[in-house]
Amino acid sequence: MTAVSVHDILIRPVISEKSVAQTERNNYTFAVGRDANKFQIKDAVEAEFKVTVLGVRVLWVKPKQKRRGRQTMGTVPGWRKAVVTIAAGQKIELFEAV
Repeated sequence: MTAVSVHDILIRPVISEKSVAQTERNNYTFAVGRDANKFQIKDAVEAEFKVTVLGVRVLWVKPKQKRRGRQTMGTVPGWRKAVVTIAAGQKIELFEAV
């Protein structure tokens, strides 16, 4: 097996109205790699942000059709999302700046 880095697993945080509202309940949302499993996501969040992860939920965001002009159709690619629950009293500073 090849070694997978933290940056291959955690691509970016998802900053939306819903994900920022869920930070009050210690749920943080990340875009993750297509091949990453829950154990790798948990280890990557704990290593990167020095927090205790209690649970990980993973889902696929489906691709969408988008119109580009009058007749040209394009597709926004699908991606994978993980919602990570951390222990009470801890927080990830990356989301606090928003």
